[in-house]
This record gives sequence, C-alpha cells and structure tokens, in this order.
Amino acid sequence: MDVNKVLFISQEIEPYLPKTEISTIGHDLPQGIQEKGFEVRAFMPKYGCINERRNQLHEVIRLSGMNLIIDDTDHPLIIKVATMLPSRMQVYFIYNEDYFQHNLVKDLETETSPDDNDERSIFFVRGTLETVKKLRWIPDVIHCHGWISALTPIYIKHIYNEDPVFRGAKVVFSLYDDTPLAKPLDKRLAEKMEMDGVPKKILKDISGKEVDYVALMRLAIANSDGVIQQGKNVDASLIECAKSAGIPFLPYEERENYIDAFAEFYKSL
Repeated sequence: MDVNKVLFISQEIEPYLPKTEISTIGHDLPQGIQEKGFEVRAFMPKYGCINERRNQLHEVIRLSGMNLIIDDTDHPLIIKVATMLPSRMQVYFIYNEDYFQHNLVKDLETETSPDDNDERSIFFVRGTLETVKKLRWIPDVIHCHGWISALTPIYIKHIYNEDPVFRGAKVVFSLYDDTPLAKPLDKRLAEKMEMDGVPKKILKDISGKEVDYVALMRLAIANSDGVIQQGKNVDASLIECAKSAGIPFLPYEERENYIDAFAEFYKSL
C-alpha cells in the first residue's frame, strides 16, 4: 500500500496530559512517523485539565459550529488546535462542554463522570471524523490509541465507508496493557450507535449489555484492518482474538525499533 498520510486518534498525548504509556506513544509515534516523511495529523479529547493558555490552544472557527446528535440530543462540536514543538505537528482537540469540563480541573472526565463515557466516546470519534472531512485531508492509515477511540473502526467501516475522505483508509488499532474503564459503558451503547446508522448485526455482541474493556477491545479488533500489540502485557485473550481475526497483526516491538516497524506495518496493509 502506498502510504503518505497517517491520522492518529489518541486518548492521551503528552505534554498536554501527564506522562503515561498512551500519552508517551501519542507524542513520540506521530513525530517519529512524520520524521520518516509521512504527513500526519493527531486528534485527542480536550479534557478540562488541559491548560489552554500554557499549551497555546486556540479555537478553529471554520471547523467548529457543527452539532452532533447523540441519543436525540444536539451537542455543539468545538475544535481547538495547538502546534507541538519542535516538530510543528498539528494536534487537534475535540471539545464539547457536555462531555468535557470548561474550567481547569484535576482529573479526567472519563474517571470523574464515567456514566457519560459511552456518549463521550461516540462524540469524540464522530467529532474527529467530521473534522477530518472539513479539513479535506484524506488519510491512508488511521491509527487508534486508547479505549475512547475504540469505536472508530466501526464508524469508518459502516458509516463513513462511502465517504471519499475515508473510503480507501485502513484502520489500525493498538492494544495496550490492561487499562480498565472506570466502569463499564452504558448498556444502551449499541442502541445509540444504531441511531447513528451502525447495522444492528455489527453490534449483536454488545446489544443490551454493559460493555467492559475487553468487550470494547474485541469490537475494535473485529472492525479493524490491522492490530498492533502496543504493550508487553496485553490481555492474552485479546492477543488471541487479534491473531485469529484474519487481519495483519504486529507483535510487541521494543521502543527503539517500533517506529520503523510501524511504518512498515502501515505500508503492508
């Protein structure tokens, strides 16, 4: 596959959030791939704990203003952007005050108000994809990191599959060491996704059920074009699920090798 553009959809990116396994990868991987000659864009949620002044975030008016309907309720989509130095990589932030705090707070909203995490994930994924459409930027590969991005493969394959921006894109999902949800996602998750147009048969395994971390990861794997083992100690059942899915699977790579390995993996899809 001829790969020139890679879209990164990440739960956390350093330095906007404290250093964790996901935030470190969210920072290092896109910059490393950009240094390989790829064109990249990165998206993450605009959590309330992110200091906009210190990180020089500003709203992109031409991208903001759309309303996303989730469970029959309108939610305004606000897009903010920052430039990561020294690479000058653009990082876009998905924001809405229904799901993310307006004022600076200490903890992530995914932990302090977990009852909203199903809709928070839908909003983040749809907001990201709608923004990429507005940018008229056509990715060859979409690489997802963290549970909040796990619905992306489903939306790409079943809602945006005929859109010219995403029609040819390959979706890669990274599996991290156990990062449990604060609580399982609401049992109406499947119903809310069906309202967006996701076919019922795609959601049969989670329909009417609370969705835990493993179930969410399995759903992402089933709809991806490739899976990467990002952590050393990923749940064994998820590794087996990925290996048996009939799609390319990249085992864990040590930090000094992983950017080269990922670049080659993208091209192999």
